[in-house]
Amino acid sequence: MKKAALKRKKSIIPGFGLTMGITVAMLSLIILIPLASILAYSFRLSPTEFVELLTRPNVLQAFRTSIFCALIAAFVNCIFGVILAWILVRYDFPGKRLMDGMIELPFALPTAVAGITLTKMYSNSGFLGRTLENMGIKVAYSKTGIIIAMVFIGIPFVVRAIQPVLEKLPPSCEEASLMLGASHFTTFRKVIFPEIRPALLTGFGLALARGIGEYGSVIYISGNSAKNGTQVVSYIIMQKLNSGNVDYEGAAAIALVLLIISFVMLFIINIMQHIASRRTNI
Repeated sequence: MKKAALKRKKSIIPGFGLTMGITVAMLSLIILIPLASILAYSFRLSPTEFVELLTRPNVLQAFRTSIFCALIAAFVNCIFGVILAWILVRYDFPGKRLMDGMIELPFALPTAVAGITLTKMYSNSGFLGRTLENMGIKVAYSKTGIIIAMVFIGIPFVVRAIQPVLEKLPPSCEEASLMLGASHFTTFRKVIFPEIRPALLTGFGLALARGIGEYGSVIYISGNSAKNGTQVVSYIIMQKLNSGNVDYEGAAAIALVLLIISFVMLFIINIMQHIASRRTNI
C-alpha cells in the first residue's frame, strides 16, 4: 500500500502517460513532421544544386536585405521599446491601459492588413509618404519601408520582455543613485541597464528572428524589386511556390537556411533567458 501511495505521489499530473502521449503526438503533427518535410524536400537537391541555388544573386540579395533590415529594425525596437516600457511602468496617465493594450496590436492584427495599411500611409499618395517624399525621403517600395514594417511587428517583443523587469526594479534604486550625486545618464548606465540587459537582449533576439522571416507586413511595402534590392527571403520562397513550374525543392532549401537561422536565434535566446533567470534567482 505504501509503495502504491508513493507512486501516486510521484505522479504530479494525473494521467501523465496519456497526456504525454497526446503532447508528443500534437508536437509531431504540428511541428516535427512539417520541419522534417522541409529537410526531406531540400535533401532532394544535390550539394552542387543546393550551393548553386543559395549563391544566386537574387537569393543572396534577399538574405542580405532581410538580415540587414531586421537588424536595423531590432536596434530601433530596442531604443523605443525601452522608452515605451519605462513610460508604462514608471508613470500614471490617462489612457495608460489603452496604450498598454495597443502594444499587443501587432500580435492580433493580421500582418497582411498591417502591410496594406503601412503601404497606403507611406506611399506617395498617403499623407506621411507624400510629406516625406517632398523632403526627399522615399519610404514605400524601399528598404526604409521594410524596416518600418519590421519595427511595427517587432516592438511588442522588446516592450513585453523589459516590462516585467522594470516592474520588479524599485524606484528607490534610482533615487539612491541620484541622491549619491550620480547623473541621470550614469544612473541609467550603472543601475538600470545592467538589470534590463538580459531582457533587452531577449527582446532583440525575438524581434530579429521575427523580422528575418516576416512576409505579410513587408510584402506590399517592399515593392519586391530585385533591381532595387527590396526582395526579402520569404518572397523568394513564395515566388518559387507560386510560379508556373512549382519548385518545392528550391523553396525547401531556402526555408531550411531560414530554419537554421531561427534555431540559432532560439538557442541564443534560451541562453539569455537562462542568464536572466539565474540573475533573478540570485
